[in-house]
Amino acid sequence: MGNPLRHQRRGKGSPAYRTPKHRFYSDASYSNLPVEACGEVTAFKLDPSKSTPLAEVLLDNGKTVLLLAAEGLCIGDQIEFGGKAGVKRGNVCMLGNLPDGVPVFNVELHPNDGGRLLRSSGTYATVLAHDEETNAVTLKFASSSKVVRILSPNCRATAGIAAGGGRKEKPFKKAGSKFHARKACNKDYPKVRGTAMNAYSHPHGGKSFGKSSCVGANTPPGRRVGHIRARQTGRRKRRERTKTAVK
Repeated sequence: MGNPLRHQRRGKGSPAYRTPKHRFYSDASYSNLPVEACGEVTAFKLDPSKSTPLAEVLLDNGKTVLLLAAEGLCIGDQIEFGGKAGVKRGNVCMLGNLPDGVPVFNVELHPNDGGRLLRSSGTYATVLAHDEETNAVTLKFASSSKVVRILSPNCRATAGIAAGGGRKEKPFKKAGSKFHARKACNKDYPKVRGTAMNAYSHPHGGKSFGKSSCVGANTPPGRRVGHIRARQTGRRKRRERTKTAVK
């Protein structure tokens, strides 16, 4: 009997594959914010679980919250929260109060869910239009001209662009740098090909090449790798259209 497969070991949930949540600062959610408040940015922090830096904000009541930082935000800037917040970089506003053309990030998908969309570094969406009848707000994503979302005007969002843009422009250059970056979040890296393993460790391993990678739907877990219940593999062939002659 061979070794358990890689995804079998991760799915079992041993401590070796557990996410190191004790090193993460915060989820940077809106759920910890008061309804109406203002605060001052006191520091910035880098969370290993996020690509966007976190801004530490000291509120008027003395409490400290962590939020996703906007591009261009500085220490000492004043930030407002709630429906009365002005249209300013870093402010947490309601989508219904934002005019057309304003970039936003960390947008709530549903009211009071804490922020679900556009949380990665450098991402943003533009307020495209407001519906006069339903007051719904249309957002156009910057990643694609075809991605458009219609959301409730009571959803919260941060005005501006998420900080940390251009993160992918600098290459890693070395496998060691990539390894340590993925190791910080305990991600599966590097991924060894099944054909590079021996037959004891993977069904695709061994010196005898040419095994079929297609497996059935009822294959047991130890052999359920490759193309599972595949209808077709390889490149699609262009079907020739047959022309019927009219007599």
